[in-house]
Amino acid sequence: MDIARTVLTVALLVAVTYALVRAVGVQHAWLQPWAILRAVVQLGVLSVLLSGIVSDPVWVAVFLGVMVVAATAVVASRLRIGPGRVPLIALILVTAAAVPLLLVFATQAIDFTPRYVLATGGIIIGNAMTVTTLAGRSLQSAIAGQRDEIEGWLALGATPRRATRRAVRSASSTALIPSTDQARTTGIVTLPGAFVGAIFGGASPLDAAQFQVLVLAAVLAAGAIVVGATSIFFGAPRTLPLLPVD
Repeated sequence: MDIARTVLTVALLVAVTYALVRAVGVQHAWLQPWAILRAVVQLGVLSVLLSGIVSDPVWVAVFLGVMVVAATAVVASRLRIGPGRVPLIALILVTAAAVPLLLVFATQAIDFTPRYVLATGGIIIGNAMTVTTLAGRSLQSAIAGQRDEIEGWLALGATPRRATRRAVRSASSTALIPSTDQARTTGIVTLPGAFVGAIFGGASPLDAAQFQVLVLAAVLAAGAIVVGATSIFFGAPRTLPLLPVD
């Protein structure tokens, strides 16, 4: 691929994106161009780093740890939680990524090599971060929106977990929509990155499809762990939020 053409095309796409979100009145319209700029820098650094660590298990483990730390920071910022609960978010993300990875490699469905651990782990951590953010924000908004109903249940003697059950179910369902839709439409609406990357890497279409199915199943399992953990740790707050998170 030609670097100059890539830069030009990205600049045009960013300009179109910014113009449209600014015209619509989206808050903080600069975030979209900034996200692309960060992606350019981060992918550039990543490309340099991966050339030296992709075959080293120690550095792969370190890099996955950095991913978890960064994902935790993003979720904590989005959910506006206090420092005391940041370790809990990290624990949720680590568990959500570790369990699917252990199953995938324990069954030898994918070769246990640093290259595949990094690729699969990175995908799962990224999706777990998204689900955690969606679950947390949806739960905060649902609890705030259903405050009167929840207080009514509490007045009748229900436990906090029983009083917020409908909010938890709603938030969990919302958080899983992107991952579920991605799996349902794979091969019909979308060609996922893992599949395309495997094809470009020289794998046969059948091998690429197997890898993609494993990744999708792992992502859904991670999402299920996230919403389960979120409902356990955040589904019965001691105090109810006054307003939905914006």
